[in-house]
Amino acid sequence: MAKTATRGRSRKSSGRSKSSGSGILPWAAIGILTVGGIYAHDNWKSVKPMLARAPDVSTITAAIKPDAPKAAPPKTAETRTAEPKPAVALVQPQRPLPPADVPVPAAQPVKASPADTLSGKAAFGYCGQGEHVNCVGDGGVFWYKGEKIVVADALVPDVTNARCENERRLGFAAKSRVFKFLNAGPFTMNTAGKGGNDGAPRVISRDGRSLGAQLTNEGLARKPGAGGAWCA
Repeated sequence: MAKTATRGRSRKSSGRSKSSGSGILPWAAIGILTVGGIYAHDNWKSVKPMLARAPDVSTITAAIKPDAPKAAPPKTAETRTAEPKPAVALVQPQRPLPPADVPVPAAQPVKASPADTLSGKAAFGYCGQGEHVNCVGDGGVFWYKGEKIVVADALVPDVTNARCENERRLGFAAKSRVFKFLNAGPFTMNTAGKGGNDGAPRVISRDGRSLGAQLTNEGLARKPGAGGAWCA
């Protein structure tokens, strides 16, 4: 029994010693801080320079941070001039083709018509007191587009200055024949000499047949220069 009591006491004493040791540590730390504070207060002049030499926390933080990208310096006239200009694609002018390569259109056949041949077609009437445009004056004279035309290959009887009734009758018949011929369709006029105040001499024909020759064959005209009288 005595041994058991002794063991219980020893266990209790060791537990107390452990709890007392752990309770002294906070008080010791407080004491150290207090002493340090008193020392710093009494020796502030010597402690202040040491605190000033201590590194700033913001400086250390800035040193740890990565370098920020530096802003590009403003461009000046010199830097703009020194900058390389973008390459411009040069367009080469097209070279003219040699004469052998230039396409030449095929020559078209041109039907040459004699300079003294004219084509005519119009609706004709009998000339009156007004302006003469497309009208028949007598068996040997008519107007086409305002130009006085004389039938050059026929000599026809005169109507206005007829010397007898037979000449006047033949003159009216020749006038009617010319009127029908001109209104029958297109015709051609070939120059037969220089024109003047009496009109432009022309050979009138259609399909190769002359108007003057038809009047002569029908007895309504004579060939120029042929003799004879219209009055018996």
